[in-house]
Amino acid sequence: MSEARGGRGCGSSVPQRAPWSLVAAAAALCLVAATSVWTAGAAPMSREERQKLGNQVLEMFDHAYGNYMEHAYPADELMPLTCRGRVRGQEPSRGDVDDALGKFSLTLIDSLDTLVVLNKTKEFEDAVRKVLRDVNLDNDVVVSVFETNIRVLGGLLGGHSLAIMLKEKGEYMQWYNDELLQMAKQLGYKLLPAFNTTSGLPYPRINLKFGIRKPEARTGTETDTCTACAGTLILEFAALSRFTGATIFEEYARKALDFLWEKRQRSSNLVGVTINIHTGDWVRKDSGVGAGIDSYYEYLLKAYVLLGDDSFLERFNTHYDAIMRYISQPPLLLDVHIHKPMLNARTWMDALLAFFPGLQVLKGDIRPAIETHEMLYQVIKKHNFLPEAFTTDFRVHWAQHPLRPEFAESTYFLYKATGDPYYLEVGKTLIENLNKYARVPCGFAAMKDVRTGSHEDRMDSFFLAEMFKYLYLLFADKEDIIFDIEDYIFTTEAHLLPLWLSTTNQSISKKNTTSEYTELDDSNFDWTCPNTQILFPNDPLYAQSIREPLKNVVDKSCPRGIIRVREESFRSGAKPPLRARDFMATNPEHLEILKKMGVSLIHLKDGRVQLVQHAIQAASSIDAEDGLRFMQEMIELSSQQQKEQQLPPRAVQIVSHPFFGRVVLTAGPAQFGLDLSKHKETRGFVASSKPYNGCSELTNPEAVMGKIALIQRGQCMFAEKARNIQNAGAIGGIVIDDNEGSSSDTAPLFQMAGDGKDTDDIKIPMLFLFSKEGSIILDAIREYEEVEVLLSDKAKDRDPEMENEEQPSSENDSQNQSAEQITSSSQEVDLVDQESPEESSLNSQPESSSPTDTDNAASVSASEQNSNPVENHETTSLDGECTDLDNQLQEQSETEEDSNPNVSWGKKVQPIDSILADWNEDIEAFEMMEKDEL
Repeated sequence: MSEARGGRGCGSSVPQRAPWSLVAAAAALCLVAATSVWTAGAAPMSREERQKLGNQVLEMFDHAYGNYMEHAYPADELMPLTCRGRVRGQEPSRGDVDDALGKFSLTLIDSLDTLVVLNKTKEFEDAVRKVLRDVNLDNDVVVSVFETNIRVLGGLLGGHSLAIMLKEKGEYMQWYNDELLQMAKQLGYKLLPAFNTTSGLPYPRINLKFGIRKPEARTGTETDTCTACAGTLILEFAALSRFTGATIFEEYARKALDFLWEKRQRSSNLVGVTINIHTGDWVRKDSGVGAGIDSYYEYLLKAYVLLGDDSFLERFNTHYDAIMRYISQPPLLLDVHIHKPMLNARTWMDALLAFFPGLQVLKGDIRPAIETHEMLYQVIKKHNFLPEAFTTDFRVHWAQHPLRPEFAESTYFLYKATGDPYYLEVGKTLIENLNKYARVPCGFAAMKDVRTGSHEDRMDSFFLAEMFKYLYLLFADKEDIIFDIEDYIFTTEAHLLPLWLSTTNQSISKKNTTSEYTELDDSNFDWTCPNTQILFPNDPLYAQSIREPLKNVVDKSCPRGIIRVREESFRSGAKPPLRARDFMATNPEHLEILKKMGVSLIHLKDGRVQLVQHAIQAASSIDAEDGLRFMQEMIELSSQQQKEQQLPPRAVQIVSHPFFGRVVLTAGPAQFGLDLSKHKETRGFVASSKPYNGCSELTNPEAVMGKIALIQRGQCMFAEKARNIQNAGAIGGIVIDDNEGSSSDTAPLFQMAGDGKDTDDIKIPMLFLFSKEGSIILDAIREYEEVEVLLSDKAKDRDPEMENEEQPSSENDSQNQSAEQITSSSQEVDLVDQESPEESSLNSQPESSSPTDTDNAASVSASEQNSNPVENHETTSLDGECTDLDNQLQEQSETEEDSNPNVSWGKKVQPIDSILADWNEDIEAFEMMEKDEL
C-alpha cells in the first residue's frame, strides 16, 4: 500500500473527473498531516531509539541477504538450516509452494527495490548487474502466473523505477539504459498466453519456455483459479504498459478484473475464493478477506490510486460495504457464504488477512483497522508469531508461520496514519521476536510450529521484499530515505511503482463499466481525503480507547458472541443450536434436533452411520441454516483432527556455539521413556553410538556416557535401541531416519512405539528426527566437534549471555492455502457407529516407513488427534461460564492420568472420535457436493 501526495489538503473535495494528483489524493490518507495528531497514549519513542531500531533492521537484512548471496545465489531461495540454495527439482517437492520458483534468482529480483529503500545503493547497482548477467527467463519450468507477476515482474518494475530515479540524481546507475524494463517486457509476453481463455481470466500456471497447452508445457489443463490469482495483475501489467507503451498488458489485466466484477454475487456483492476460468462459475462460494481473495480487493483500490479510473474505486467501495456488512465481526474477519452472507463459512481465520487493516488505512476507515490489528497483535503476543490459521477463540489451527510480512505492513500504515508511538513498540516487538526465535546462523528460518518453536528450512523471497522494507520505513525519518516514498505506490509484494505513471501512455479507454452491472449511489463513496482532525476529534487517546477492550481478548476474556448466532432467540430463552463438537449419535435429544434441522441418520451395513441433510425437510429456514452449519462444523472438525496431532511435536534445539538456540528441529516423540511434556527438558552434548544402529551392546560406552546418543533407525525396535544406549550411560537418545532425504516438511510425523513388552525400564527421553533434520546435527558435529542440544516439548528462550556474546551490535550498519470446502443443501457424511468397537482405533504406518522396517512406528491418526476428552471444552459454550481454560485442562488431564495410567493410544476415550474415525474416505466426495446451492 502507499500514500499519495495530492494537490489539496485534507478534507477538500475532489471532482469525479480529476487530474491524477487529485484523484490519488482522494484515495490515500494525508499521512504526513496525520503524524502530528497522536502525541499521547503511548510514551513517545526518542529519535535515538528509532535510529537504533532502524540500524538493527539494516543489520538483520544484511544477515538474510548476505547469506542468500553467499550460500544460495543464483538459486531462487535460501534454505537457512542447511545453508544452501533451494533449486526446484533438486529438493523434495512442496506442492503449490514451489510454483513460485522458476530458476530465475527469485530472492535477488524480489529484493532489488528493498536495497534502495534501505539506502544500499552500491549493493543495488551490483545486484542489477547480476540480474542482467545471470538471470534467464526462458526456463522449461511451470510457474504460478500470480506469484511470477507479483514477485518477478513486480520486482523488475520496482527495480527499474528506482534505477531511473537514481540515474536522474546523477550519482548511481549512470550506465543504466532500461535493461530491467526490457526483461520485464520479455516476461510480460511470456505470461500473456495464460490469458487465452474465453473469460479472459488467466490460467493459474504457465511454462516459461513453452507456454500453455503444448505437450511439452505440462500445464494448461486446469479449470479453476483463485480470485486473487486472476485479480492481482492490474498494477504490474498497467505499469508495464505505461512504461513501454505496449497497451496489451493493461488491456488483458482490465479484462480479467471486469469479468470478476461481473461474476460477483449480485445480492451480497461478494466474490468467492475459486472460479472456473472457462465458465465463470464459482467453484468455492465462501468469501473473506484472507487467502484466495485478499489482494483482489487491494488492487481495486490501488488501481484507482495509480491509474485514476473511477470505476475501480466504485467497485472497491461496493465490495467494502459488503465486507463490513457481512464479513467484519469486530475485531474478527470471518468468511461467509456469498449466497447466504449471514452464515459463517468457517470458524477460523488465516494469517493473510493481516494486510486488511493496512488497506483500511488507505481507505480511511481507521477504527476497524485499529480493532483488527490489535486483535492480531494479541495473538502474536501469545504465540510470538501469527499462526497460519487460528480459531475464533484464538487457538492454533495451522501452526506454521513462514515469516509473513502482512502484519508489519499494517503496523507501518497505522503508524503513518495516526503517528501513535504504540505502533513503534509493536514494530520493536516484531524485531525482537524475529531475532529471538527465527534467526539462525545462515539467515532467518520460517517457523514450522509456533507452539514448539521448531523451524522449517525455508526463507521465502517475500521476507526480504517486504518485511525489512516495512520495518525500516516504520522507524525511519524522511531524511533517512534517499527519495520521496510518497511519490510511489506499494504493490502487494511491496514493490514501488511511481504515481506519475497515471499520466503516461494513457491509451486505454477508461469506460466506466461498473454502472453497466449495478446502479451505484455515489453518496456512499468518499471523494475526499479523510481529515484526521475530524476523524479523531480533540482526543489524542482515541486509538488507545479502541485498543484497550481488546488487550485481554486472547487470554482472559470469554470468546462469547464471536460467531454470529441467533442472539435474539437466546435472549428469549431458546437453546443454542447443536454444535458438532457436542453431538453424540446415541443421544435421543440430539437425534431429534438433527431431524428438526433436516438432517437424517442412515445406518449402513458396514456399521457406519451416514448423515444426510436436505434443507427442504427442515422445520424452518432458521433450522435449515443451523443444519447447514452443523454439517460444515462436522467436516471442519474432522479435517482439523487430521491436521492436529494428539501430542504436539517435540523440539531438538542446538544450544552450543555458534547456534545458541537459534536452530530448532522438529522431532517426533516416543511412547516410552521420559515424557518431556511432564518433566524438565534434557540438555547435553551429542555423540554417535557404535554400532550406529544401536541394536546391540555399544562398543563405545565411554563416548556416550552422560551424553545424548545419536542412533540410526532400522534393524531393530526403537525400545531395544533405547535400552542399549541407556545401559551405556546415555542421558537421552535421538533416532535419525535411515531413509535418506526424508524430512518433516514432506513426511508425516509419528510417535515411536514400544516393542510390545513392558517399557517402564526405559527412563531416558527418546526423540525421532527425519534424515534432513538429523543431517543438520551431524554436519554440525563434523564442523564444530562439540555440539550441545536441548531435548524439550518446545523450544526454550536462548541464554541471554550467549545471545549478547554472539549478537551483532544494532548500531552497526546493517499462498495456496487451501481452506476447508463448504457444503450446501444436500450433504452426506459417513460416520463410524459409536457402538462398533472394532472401529474405535485407526493406527496406520506413516507413508515414509518402509514395509520391511522393523521399527514399530505408530502413526498419529485422526482418531488419536482429539483423544483427550478435555480438548473440546477449550471453546467456551455460548451459554456457559467463562473459566480458566489452562487450569481446567491441567486439572482434568491430571485426573485422567491418575485414574487410568495405562490408557492406550487406540482406546476410545470420547464419542466424537469413533464417529469421525472413518471420515477420510468420505471427505472428498462430500466436497464435490459443494456446487449445489442452498
